[in-house]
Amino acid sequence: QGGNKPAGAFPHLFLSGPSESGHGLGEATGSRLVPAQGPAIPWTPGPNPENVGQPEEASLEEQQEEAGAGEERPEEAEAEAAAYLDELPEPLLLRVLAELPAAELVQACRLVCLRWKELVDGAPLWLLKCQQEGLVPEGGAEDERDHWQQFYFLSKRRRNLLRNPCGEEDLEGWCDVEHGGDGWRVEELPGDCGVEFIHDESVKKFFASSFEWCRKAQVIDLQAEGYWEELLDTTQPAIVVKDWYSGRSDAGCLYELTVKLLSEHEDVLAEFNSGQVAVPPDSDDAGWIEISHTFTDYGPGVRFVRFEHGGQDSVYWKGWFGARVTNSSVWVEP
Repeated sequence: QGGNKPAGAFPHLFLSGPSESGHGLGEATGSRLVPAQGPAIPWTPGPNPENVGQPEEASLEEQQEEAGAGEERPEEAEAEAAAYLDELPEPLLLRVLAELPAAELVQACRLVCLRWKELVDGAPLWLLKCQQEGLVPEGGAEDERDHWQQFYFLSKRRRNLLRNPCGEEDLEGWCDVEHGGDGWRVEELPGDCGVEFIHDESVKKFFASSFEWCRKAQVIDLQAEGYWEELLDTTQPAIVVKDWYSGRSDAGCLYELTVKLLSEHEDVLAEFNSGQVAVPPDSDDAGWIEISHTFTDYGPGVRFVRFEHGGQDSVYWKGWFGARVTNSSVWVEP
């Protein structure tokens, strides 16, 4: 009776029957269902009985928002920590910064803010680090040195830049080796007709030269050793070279040391040469003799140090009667 209706557009159906007023809600058709008169009321689904009294589940986004509502974001935590450090008195902040590695201070901390930059670039922080690490005694006066930061880095790098200075690894590390006569030989101290090296108990060996000139050298790349261009060109830290030589009591000998400071293209910018030093037999100088030189104010551009020494005997005897050398060193001083 309803004709063709679109799905979901059927009116509610009621069981016909007489009402209290004697009038039916629809046409009496026995027990048949007939459409009620009047406008159609759209059907909407009611609540699921199983869900009655149950709270509705929040969506995933709502759950994440609720979970994050009580947590502090990393950015906020960092800002809070920075604000806290910014309120510290300067002496206390210096103590905090002094506990950090030097590389982090220069590469990261000085970029945080203007105040931190001034502290990292200033002398008090680096004087404190020097004192904490035993590079200067406690209570060292701040006005004794202008550049405590440079002093700190140079002190941490301070070491002998020559490799194998005493022959513990034979001739390893040495270049441009000239084997005059019978060539170089490594011997145990004190050696035949020699003396002990009393200046350093760790030195156990030495290089012995022969009846013609024996020479050997090392070239030190200062930048590869950690000394940067600005430091070398502007501060020009002292470069100290030392060597120890000796002769035998039964034969005279000759010794020579040459040290050059070289540019990037190996141009000679400064040079020290000892000349040929004669050591006669049975002389007062038969023990170990130290020779040293300090380069200062050498100008910008130094990138390499070339260290070369050599010796020979003065009697032209076969074997190893020439000058002996050991404990050679090159230092960049703070």
